[in-house]
Amino acid sequence: MASRLWLTAGWSAGCAALALLSALVFAHDLVAGPAAAWAPLLEWRAADAWREPWRAWTSALVHYSPQHLAANLAGCAVVAAFGTAARLPVQAIVAAAAAWPLTQVLLLWAPSLSRYAGLSGVLHAAVAVAAVALVVGGAARQRWIGAAVWLGLLVKVVLEAPWAGAVQTVPGWDIPVAVAAHASGLISGSFMMGLVALYSASRSSIPRPRQSV
Repeated sequence: MASRLWLTAGWSAGCAALALLSALVFAHDLVAGPAAAWAPLLEWRAADAWREPWRAWTSALVHYSPQHLAANLAGCAVVAAFGTAARLPVQAIVAAAAAWPLTQVLLLWAPSLSRYAGLSGVLHAAVAVAAVALVVGGAARQRWIGAAVWLGLLVKVVLEAPWAGAVQTVPGWDIPVAVAAHASGLISGSFMMGLVALYSASRSSIPRPRQSV
């Protein structure tokens, strides 16, 4: 029981760390000004995707406006609460960590998206991870909840129509929204959790040698 609570706290702590680091980067750039801002060094850029691979991680911590940051900080709180309530296994934390950079790498399929920053792609990936984790490893009711959440996420991405434009102007937003990142988050989170679940299942099915007494 204690170890399971520790793992649940690990998911929430990860969300809190993402939120805190994002707020710190935004505060630094606000105070330092454009000349000394970190954003150009940390944001994801298609032209530098392979030459500067760290951007696949650091870009999630950059936000272009207070509204952009506030929305993603709220998203971190929701994802943390969802993971805590679901009591996700350690495999989900591993899958979410692996899906983080993959979410940005998959943006290469959208050539019109030259740069990207923000937590929205990673948060979509985390929700997909949690949903798939419930489907493959939860009790009956949890599986239904996981399936409903995953389908809801899929409907959201489809309605955003990322194939019609990787970046779209959305009413009420003060910056263009990179809906392609939402799609790549759904794909990367679902893929990594499925992969980790298959690996765990294969490991558990391997017969273990008997211990001598």
